[in-house]
Order: sequence, then structure tokens, then C-alpha cells
Amino acid sequence: MDDVVSPWLTRAQEELHRPIAEVLGTRTAKAFSALHLATLKDLLSHIPRRYLSGTETTELGRLVPGSEVALVADVARVEVHNMANRPGQERLEVTLTDGRDTLPVTFFGKKWLVSYWQKQFTASTHGIFVGKVGSFRDRPQLTHPDFVMFDRDGRITGKADKKTMATQVMRNGLVGLYPATSKLPTWTIAECATLALAQTGRQDDTLPDWLRGEAEIMGLWDAFETVHHPRDLPSAQAASERLVWEEAVATQVTMARRRRQAAVREAPACPPTRGGLLEEFDSRLPFTPTDGQVHVGRQIAAELGATTPMQRLLQGEVGSGKTLVALRAMLQVVDAGYQAVLMAPTEVLAQQHHRTITTLLGDLGQGHVLGAPANATGVALLTGSMAAAPTRDALTRIADGSAGIVIGTHALLGGRVEYAGLGLVVVDEQHRFGVEQRGVLTSRADLHPHELVLTATPIPRSVAMTVFGDLQVSSLTELPSGRADVQTTVVDLPRHRSWLDRAWQRIREEVDQGHQAFVVCPRIDAHEADEAETGEGRPPSATVEELAPMLASGPLQGLRVESLHSRMDSADKDAVMARFTAGESQVLVSTTVIEVGVDVPDATAMVIMDADRFGVSQLHQLRGRIGRSDLPGLCLLVTSAPIDSPAMARISAVAGTRDGFALAELDLAQRREGNVLGSTQAGRRSPLRLLKVLEHADIVAAARDLAERWIEETPEDPRLEDMVRSTEMLAEGDLMEQG
Repeated sequence: MDDVVSPWLTRAQEELHRPIAEVLGTRTAKAFSALHLATLKDLLSHIPRRYLSGTETTELGRLVPGSEVALVADVARVEVHNMANRPGQERLEVTLTDGRDTLPVTFFGKKWLVSYWQKQFTASTHGIFVGKVGSFRDRPQLTHPDFVMFDRDGRITGKADKKTMATQVMRNGLVGLYPATSKLPTWTIAECATLALAQTGRQDDTLPDWLRGEAEIMGLWDAFETVHHPRDLPSAQAASERLVWEEAVATQVTMARRRRQAAVREAPACPPTRGGLLEEFDSRLPFTPTDGQVHVGRQIAAELGATTPMQRLLQGEVGSGKTLVALRAMLQVVDAGYQAVLMAPTEVLAQQHHRTITTLLGDLGQGHVLGAPANATGVALLTGSMAAAPTRDALTRIADGSAGIVIGTHALLGGRVEYAGLGLVVVDEQHRFGVEQRGVLTSRADLHPHELVLTATPIPRSVAMTVFGDLQVSSLTELPSGRADVQTTVVDLPRHRSWLDRAWQRIREEVDQGHQAFVVCPRIDAHEADEAETGEGRPPSATVEELAPMLASGPLQGLRVESLHSRMDSADKDAVMARFTAGESQVLVSTTVIEVGVDVPDATAMVIMDADRFGVSQLHQLRGRIGRSDLPGLCLLVTSAPIDSPAMARISAVAGTRDGFALAELDLAQRREGNVLGSTQAGRRSPLRLLKVLEHADIVAAARDLAERWIEETPEDPRLEDMVRSTEMLAEGDLMEQG
């Protein structure tokens, strides 16, 4: 965000939005940028993840080399050794114990410094030690950890050196442990928070008194002071909850304001047209829509006919028929004389949508072509890597309105795209975009276009209220009839290495029956960073460029194997996908570019290599590429993850159920919500630092009601505008960072 404070901010918001560099200097601010902290509010909201006291003890036998730890233990033995090869230097060895296991701690230094440390570590003292667990002779150890020592009553003993953690120990012996970096250890963050509190002073609260009373929460400045300098653990928890409420209310106020702004905008009325393109399309459908598709279709049709913009989220399981519902909405808008845009997150998905929609429409999608029906419309595709000639053609057809349906990627957001009359914006896989990107399209028309957002990632209610709080939610819960089951099996390589050979045999067996298969890899080539979870001895993850030729010349020799990944030229990607869809190739080795939208009914098998590198929702989405017909599917999740690791728990959960809603909750519990208000769900500066929409579902629901009441009763309260604008500044800053 800009270093200049915007003039609309009140005094309280001015203080909160001061850049860290103004208070702590440029060098410190640069270090904080690694934690994505830019303002004093960011810093003050960066709170300890836990607190330690001098009366606890850590189980030393559970320490893992390579991990950052903060542990509490007794000193069992202290020994000083001369270093023959370093005159004047000594080695101090401190043995810690939890009463059962021991841990060696080593310090190196000049004699006077070792003597000082030795006095701190008299036997039977108790201390907190913070550092990275190393390994010496196959045993965990700590080298030069930061520490503070206590007596048996939890009181600090010895002298407090300003460069040690002791200066940040609370009067009652609590030590706050902050999410930290190598350049910003926890005690430095604590000191910076103390300086920031002294600089800001006490300002007016960001929430009205009545709201704080209803929520039974403390004031904001009390919360900042308490969370960084707590009297005790209960007060620290209460302060943390107040900061969670701050984010919840800010998010709900922003969403409520957007709902109200949308309600007063005028949208193009697009009522159903008798004898139009939609009616003709429906008459040609070779199947009967599900009850859910019919119900949601009627709901959308009614909203498209109104002059208030539709703002609806359509969520549905993989294969539930969201594309058909969206296409029918687009045809209704075209019948009314307007254009409809479908924006997808990847070129592969955009191309797939283009093929699917043009196939479904047939000659109804060949507007201005000799022999096409009189009411036919054109369908244009626009992606970033298209050649110059087809790009010019697409831009021309979009601008003159001959393309009633426009499909594309982020390229649709470019300034050179001019629409003849935009009536509907459909955004597929909303979690790949943000509200601001969606707003780029809707802000271009004289009339505010209707909005339909699609997602195949089921969304818990608390998430819907937070992430999609400006949208009404519809769900498709049933799959079209005739869909077969998909068997999912974990291929655990450390214990069943031979199962991988059997996996390739199963692929060949499926192909021999006339079917097709996907093989998914985490990486394109060996030069790409390996997102492996920590663990020594883990082999590097599979790559498309290594595995595809290996399979083609080895276990799948004789089969038609092709590769697909994001670095390929757009025309090449389209050609590979077209050949696979047409059955000309039998095995497609790819990255996650096939994660969503790819529809190949004959694909019945999928092998996901290094499945532990993917999230729960990703695995569920990938699996959704098979079993899309009446042919049973087989999904094999290959992994080398340890049996008791979180990664194996994720994989086992996916193998155990096809319930997308259950998996979505598990997925959300394991990751952050991301930038829900800005340009990307993986935003680097998310408004949600502390709010976890599953864990804090009750707070989210209560905050929504209170936010609505606040806006209803005192719409001119300047704090409302402060809250909305300051929340959206994060989104705007993220958009600028992306260029």
C-alpha cells in the first residue's frame, strides 16, 4: 500500500495505517515484510501463537531435528570444556531434562562469556529455550538457543540482558511466542510491538460502544496492550478474541455495504423470451436436467428478469451440472439483447468451456455463419497467449456484439476488451479470483451486469458468509443419473513399493478396455521448486517431463501417451487436450491444469503421483475428472508420506469419502482462508489474520447481524467508512503488488 495515509481516515485509523518504517525504521520494516506486515495495525495484530510460563515442562523425547521449538525444561548438568584448537574459547554443555528424557544444549564463546552463561545454568534451575533443533551423533540437540531462566515459583532469576528474551518476559513470567523469522526472532517482535504501542497511544475505538457491549468484548487499544503484555492467560485469550471480532465485523460491514450498493444499482432486465435461443436449446437437450438444476434455473431466470443485479453463488459437487445452469442463464441474457461473459482461472479450463459450450449449442452457437439458425449467436474465446490474428478477431466480435457469449481467462480484464452490452458475468471457480477482479468486469458497463459465481468446492455456511458474503448462495447437491462410483486407493510406497507397478498395469487394463487415464504430477520439470513437506530421506516429487517419457518407453510402452502443463504454448495445449478428448491419445500425463472443468467421459482411471503435495480440495477436484459417465472409475493416490503425518491424514480422508462438503471443512481447517476481499484467494496480505471461519463460525454469524444493525441504525457513522476503506486497502494493495 502507499506510504501516504489517505485523507479519509480518522485519527484512530491514521495511527493504525502508519507504515512500520515510520516508527521502527526502514531496515526493520523490510524484515517485517517477510511476514507480510506493512502497517502498525499489521504489527499489533501479529500476536503470540502461544504463551509459555516458567512452571511448564516440555516432553523432550518428542523433539524432531529441523524444527523450531520453544521448550521448558530443568537443567540437569553443566560442563565447561576447553577448545584446544581455539585458544581463549570454551564450550559450555548444558544437559536439560524433563524428568525422563534429556537434551544436550551447546554454547561456544570466550571464557568470560561462558563463565557468565555458566552462572545462569546452575543445576536444578528451570528455563525456557527457543531455537532450532539440530542433530549430533544421531541425537537431537540445541546450539546457542535463546533462553530465560526461572526459579521454581516461575520468577525470573539472574540478570536480564537486553539482547535476550528475558526483556520481553511479562511481570508474571509469561513469554509470548510470535510467528517469527530468522531475522525477526520472537523477542525482537515483542520489543517492536511494545514500541508501536508507545508510539500510537490510546485512540478512539473502531467499534461503537453498544456493539462492544452486545458482543461482550473489550476495547481495541486495551486488546492490543493486553495481548502483547497479558496479566494472565485468560486476559490474553480475551484480548485475542477482541481482535478476531475486529476482523469479523470489518469483513461483515464490508460485505453488507457491497450488498447495499448492489441493491441500488440498475441492471439490464433480461426476462425469458418466448421462441428464443434458450427455448430452442432446451428443446434439443438429449437428457433431462436434475430437479436441482431445474429449481436453481428458475431462481436465476427470475433474478435475471429484474432490474436489480443478480449476485448469486452456485456451488455444486464435481459433475453436478453447473455448466448447464450457467449456459442457460447466458442464453437468456443473449435473448434479451445483451452479452454474457464466462471467466475461468486457467487457459485449459477456458478452452474446455469453449469446447463444451460450442458442442452443446451446435449450430445455435454459429451466429453469422451461413446456414445457422436466425437466432444463433457467436461464441468467442479470449486467452492471454492466443496469437495476434485470433485475438484481433475475438476482440472485434466482442466489440461489435456478434459474439453473444464470451469465454476467457484474466485476459478479459484487459483494458483493450470492449463489450457491446454486458448483461451477465459468470465467474468459474471463484476461489481462484477475488471480489476486486470480479468487479473489474462489472464496473465497465453502463448498467451493472448480473453476476453468477460457480464453484465446485463445497462451502460451509460460515465461509459463505465471510468469503462470499456479498452473494446469495444456491447449491446443486445431486449428480446426474447414470454416474458411476470412483474407487479411491492409497498407494503407500514405503510399505508397498510393488503397488506402483500394479498401478501402471491397471492403467493398461483400462486402456485395453477402450478407456483413458490421467497421470498427475506435482511439478513440470526438475528445475521447478519441490513443495515437499519436511522430512528427511524423502525422494523428489514426480515431474511431467521425466515421468511421461519413462512411462511411454517402460510400463505403458505401446500406448499413446501425451503431456500437458502450463508452460506449453496455448495452441499446443489446446491440441493436446483436443486429441485426448477425441480419444486419439490414451494416457495424459499432466500437472493440475486438468484440476477443474476438464470433461472426458471415457477417462476412467487416474494416478496422482506424490499425492501428499496436494491439498484436500485439489485431490477431490482432480478425482472429479474421472467417473463422469456410467463407467466406474479408479483413483490411485501415490505417496511416500510417513504413516502418522498430516499429509497421510489428508490423503486417507480423501480416499475415505466423496462427500465434498466434509472434505471442504477438513481442507479449510488445514489452511488459511486467504485474501477473501481482494484480487486473489492466496493474497499475501489478507484482511483475515486471526479470523478462522470454521473455528469462529459463531462470531462470524453474530458479526453479520451486528454489522447489518450498525449500518441500518447509523449509516453516517464515519467509522463504517473507515472500516470498509481500510479493509479494502489491503485488497487494493495486493492488486498493485501483482502489477
